[in-house]
Amino acid sequence: MSELPWVGGCRCGQVRFRVTAGPLVTMACHCTGCQRMTASAFSLSALFAAEAFEVTAGEPVIGGLHGEDVRHFFCPHCMSWMFTRPSAIPQFVNVRSTLFDDGVDGLEPYAETFTSEKLAWVTTPAVESYPAFPPAEAWGGLMAGYAGRG
Repeated sequence: MSELPWVGGCRCGQVRFRVTAGPLVTMACHCTGCQRMTASAFSLSALFAAEAFEVTAGEPVIGGLHGEDVRHFFCPHCMSWMFTRPSAIPQFVNVRSTLFDDGVDGLEPYAETFTSEKLAWVTTPAVESYPAFPPAEAWGGLMAGYAGRG
């Protein structure tokens, strides 16, 4: 990836965003919800501190899950799934890695979640794996491991 800030956007370009600090951890989620929303085997994302993330153009809308726990944000025009704001951890924003203008090189998943729902033929380079969403006490170690990777 290039020097910060990093910019990206939806497929049609109507919604744009910027991050001003590097990711705290990168992930692949294998849950069936992510499989359905991406029409793929998993979703790729990078977790950022909320204060490092900003929507710079357009107005994303909530799609996917409409509950209180997780809010998925989409472009209202092309319907690209752009980012997620988990209610339980409002200090973080989970951005879909493939939406960065400079690509995803260097953002390979460090952790994979919901391996209990993983398609049998899928492999990732993830170092850490969880059968569901990581428990709250695991996040400090995940972020420290990601920060210290070689």
